[in-house]
Amino acid sequence: MDDFFEENPSLFLIDLQVSEAGQIVVIMDGDEGITVQDCVNASRKVEHNLDPEEDFSIEVTSAGVSSPLVNIRQYRKNIGREIEVFMANGRKNSGQLIQIQEEEIVLLQKIREPKPIGKGKITVEKKLTIPFTEINKTIVTLKFN
Repeated sequence: MDDFFEENPSLFLIDLQVSEAGQIVVIMDGDEGITVQDCVNASRKVEHNLDPEEDFSIEVTSAGVSSPLVNIRQYRKNIGREIEVFMANGRKNSGQLIQIQEEEIVLLQKIREPKPIGKGKITVEKKLTIPFTEINKTIVTLKFN
């Protein structure tokens, strides 16, 4: 599989599973997304490297819309999108992903706070930096207008 991704540098492996029953599942993603042809090409590459006498099945798929982000490249391709970050301590943070650094992400959050003077609340924007070590799971929030 490594040579497939070397030949297609905008694509990257998310997960590869091989069961004892001969079922092979490849989950991949791409910096600009995945096409059906990308999945077909990956499947052919896997099949080409297997013994034709063996009984196997191959499933090649892209990471689903609701799949958690597991690779820093997935975070990068989602800069500017709304995400939910489920923390290791059980809390949840949400906001717009605005920056990726080597060991952390930065969210832009819109928060309702009491007015400095008078009654009522105002919406303010705050940046929140979250280290990858504190993240349990991150998903992209889908917005339907």
